[in-house]
Order: sequence, then C-alpha cells, then structure tokens
Amino acid sequence: DYVVVKMIPDNRLPPRHLHSVHTGKTFAVIKWESPYDSPDQDMLYAVAVKDLVRKTDKIYKVKTQNSTVEYTIKKLEPGGKYHVIVQLGNMSKESSMKINTVPLSAPDALKIITENDHILLFWKSLALKESNFNESRGYEIHMFDSLMNISAYLGNTTENFFKVSNLKIGHNYSFTVQARCLYSGQMCGEPATLLYDELGTGEDSSAAKPSRSTDVAAIVVPVLFLLLVTLGIGFVVLYMRHRRLQNSFTAFANSHYSSRLGSAIFSSGDDLGDEDDEAPMITGFSDDVPMVIA
Repeated sequence: DYVVVKMIPDNRLPPRHLHSVHTGKTFAVIKWESPYDSPDQDMLYAVAVKDLVRKTDKIYKVKTQNSTVEYTIKKLEPGGKYHVIVQLGNMSKESSMKINTVPLSAPDALKIITENDHILLFWKSLALKESNFNESRGYEIHMFDSLMNISAYLGNTTENFFKVSNLKIGHNYSFTVQARCLYSGQMCGEPATLLYDELGTGEDSSAAKPSRSTDVAAIVVPVLFLLLVTLGIGFVVLYMRHRRLQNSFTAFANSHYSSRLGSAIFSSGDDLGDEDDEAPMITGFSDDVPMVIA
C-alpha cells in the first residue's frame, strides 16, 4: 500500500543557494533557487542591493516561475562593496550575500625620468583602456622607503606625471600610482608599482626579470666581442712572427749555401771570428825585448 502526499508550499521560506556567478567592474551575476521545488505559479522576488560605501539602497523586482533564477545587477561601481538580499515579495525570510566588484586596472607604462634634484613619474592615461574612468577623478601617488620602513602619501594629480623631490641618497623607494580612491579611500584602483634605487634607475616590478636579462646581455655581448677581437689580433701577431722567423732562417741558410757542395755549411761557436785567420799569430816574446803596455 502507498499514499501520495503533496506538500503545501510555504511562501515564508527563504530562497535557497544564493551565490555569485560572475562579478565585473560594473555588474554582478547572482543565482538562487526557489524556496521549494517546481513552483506552480509565478513568484515575485525582491532583490535589495545595499551600497556599503555610499550607504544607499536599491530594490529590484524579479518575477518568474523557474526553480532556478539567474539575475544580473547592473550600474555598480568599480571597486565597490555591496550587500545583496533576496526574498519573496511577501517579505518572507531572506537570503543574503556580499559582493565586491572588480577595481579599475593599474596605469600602464609607469616610468621614471631622473633630473638634477628630483625625479618625474610618467604613466599612460587610464582612460585609454578603462571606459569607466574619467580623467577628472585623477590619480594618487604613494611612496615606500624600504630603508626606513615608512610609507607616505605624496598627493594626487589629474595629469599623467608627478614630480617627486627630497629623495635621500642611499635609500631604496617604491612608488605606486593608482586611480584616486573615493569615499574615504574605500574605492581605489589597482596600483602600478615601480622600484627606484639610490643610483637613480627606475625599474617596473612587473618587468624586472626581462630588464635584468637585457642588462646581462648588454654586458656579455661586448665582452665576447672584445675576446674575439683579441684572439684574432693574437693569431695575426703569431702568424707575422712565424713568417718573419721563416724568412730570416731562409735568408740565413741561403747566405751559407755552398753551390760546390750542394748544401749549407754552418760553423760552430768555436769557429766564430774566422775572418781574422789571415792575421799573423803571436808566438811569443823575447826576454831582451821590453814589453810596453799601453
């Protein structure tokens, strides 16, 4: 024996499994399920979005008979913080969640130009890649001194450059540039970071390794070239000395060649000075001949 039981829908139950599917800079896709399976009629949901930064509320209405509901919340701000509440239109129990939208990107091509008593930070306009950014919002610049372990807020600007003075010799600095924070620093853009040492060379942290490899190549290649040139010159010098010695030996051998014997005649060291053989030899001295020494 069996019996079929149909439960009476309870419209006081909260929506189930509320979660975020995708979050962008200005929108968020949320998803939830109805309080009970297979609704037999349209259900009216109230979606309340509370802006935790601006302290404002917005309410949207969603009417559907689907068991699974997907809804896109639009007109959000980059880097914002929101509290989302979903419940039936009859003010039943609620389901809630928090959403943080994606902040604005970091400025590109952050570079340093060193002057006599200051440096200049340069970067590309964020409006070139962010349609939600207005140049009137501006940028803010921070600095970190690694030697003193001190962070400092340098200021903000609506330009694409910033002047930094009074840097100390022997200190290493990190500079960050980002879209200016709004509402007491709660809505900020992603920072672009640049390292600067006491030698006055700026280095982007995102491209540190490629620049170091380039510097190594710039040193190794000239050294290898100089080594090759030195080896080439050494071979040329050795070749010229070899040719000179060969020519000298050939000339020396030709000067001692005897056409009668058909060979070259070389004398030993004992025979040196043979050109004086024709001079009379002194055989001795007489006892009655006085010897005069000059």
